[in-house]
Amino acid sequence: MRTGAAAGYEGYYHEAVYYSSDEELLAVVVPFLLGGVEAGEPTVVSLGARNAGLLREALGDVDGIVYQSGGAVYARPAAAIRSYQRLLRDYVAQGAGQIRIIGEIPPEGLGATWDWWARYEAAINVAYDDYPLWSMCAYDTRSTPAPVLADVARTHPRSAEPGGTHRPSPAYAGAEAFLREARLVEADPLEAGAPVVDLRDPMPAEARRALLAANRTDLSADDLEDFLVAVSEVVTNSLEHGLPPVRLRCWSTRERCVVTVADGGHGPEDPFAGLLPAAKAPHGGLGLWLAHQLCDHVTFGRGRDGEFVVRLTAGRLPG
Repeated sequence: MRTGAAAGYEGYYHEAVYYSSDEELLAVVVPFLLGGVEAGEPTVVSLGARNAGLLREALGDVDGIVYQSGGAVYARPAAAIRSYQRLLRDYVAQGAGQIRIIGEIPPEGLGATWDWWARYEAAINVAYDDYPLWSMCAYDTRSTPAPVLADVARTHPRSAEPGGTHRPSPAYAGAEAFLREARLVEADPLEAGAPVVDLRDPMPAEARRALLAANRTDLSADDLEDFLVAVSEVVTNSLEHGLPPVRLRCWSTRERCVVTVADGGHGPEDPFAGLLPAAKAPHGGLGLWLAHQLCDHVTFGRGRDGEFVVRLTAGRLPG
């Protein structure tokens, strides 16, 4: 049985919390969490250290609330989805009629990598809809950029406010419509220079050898291997599902490695490709899903010349 604002609702009840002070955040989240505890529902906090500390201080010694590191959960969007789905399955298997979660994307996710977190916020409306989940996603309006807040309004069906108010979002676009919107792949600052690798129609093994030879990063051996696997998967996708020519270019510094794979095709048919494991071959989605697990940033869409581009980054991101 579901309780609170989600009573009588089926599936995922997804809300944004916009706050401009600690007091506003607590005014929404404290009653939300205490309501879950009172109802005997699994109640989870996935916030950064500062906001988790605010809640601990405000709530005191309350049993029934699980705290997990928001930074660890929100390392990569596809991994976050996989982790939360596992958590939700376990709670449902234990008989939970509703699960409550308050979470927040780390501040660094609101900058150069927001594009894949915006896709995450849209995709989870479908990814979690098999579970009796009521979650709130917290956004600090003092520090969140205006374009990010605009995407938040378009990816969250409703918002929660102090005083127990829950409002539909008039800007909500729907998950599939948001994910199908054409997006321009913006260049990384490294791309202003000449690439250290520039290949046309490379086989995956050829791409791997060239990237190894040109690597200048301080990546660990395991991280570099993960990145090479991701690039190999994307090259294979372009060769098998895209249109020639396929062009691979790489820029590498000590801080990070950026690889773009471009072809003349239309990209994956599945709007959830990269984020949900259901996006698999024969449509080329499995390679993108693996890349989302293994890279520090993946973005894809149209390049400025009209080609379909996948950009993969390993290492420290710009900004």
